[in-house]
Amino acid sequence: MKILLAVDGSDYTRKMLEYVVANRSLFDASHSYTLFHAQPPLPPHARSALGTTAVQAYHEEEAQRVLQPALATLKAQDLEAQGSWKMGSAGDAIAAAAREGGYDMIIMGSHGHKSLAQLVMGSVSTQVLAQCGVPVLLIR
Repeated sequence: MKILLAVDGSDYTRKMLEYVVANRSLFDASHSYTLFHAQPPLPPHARSALGTTAVQAYHEEEAQRVLQPALATLKAQDLEAQGSWKMGSAGDAIAAAAREGGYDMIIMGSHGHKSLAQLVMGSVSTQVLAQCGVPVLLIR
């Protein structure tokens, strides 16, 4: 089974990874894991001031800052994974990565509360659920 693990470096990511590791009977080494991080683009004025090379380097550094600790967590438990990232809205990018990569399941952390902005625009998990046709496991 191909499993996409959505990570953002938060405590919710940590809890999700702890769940995966604690449930080895469900999530063992026979599955294929990809840690995926979605990064919001820098504002246009920042991109133009910094230039393409600096912006790309910034995004790569930020992605690795999130992905490397998560990869290390899984590796310490003998679970091999690859890391991937894309610039864009988290909900859109996660759903697109799942579709394009042919994943069988998405696992992601959930904040478990609704702010006013989430009530109006929807949470990342709600956006993912609405856009992709694969099972989504939310960990709180």
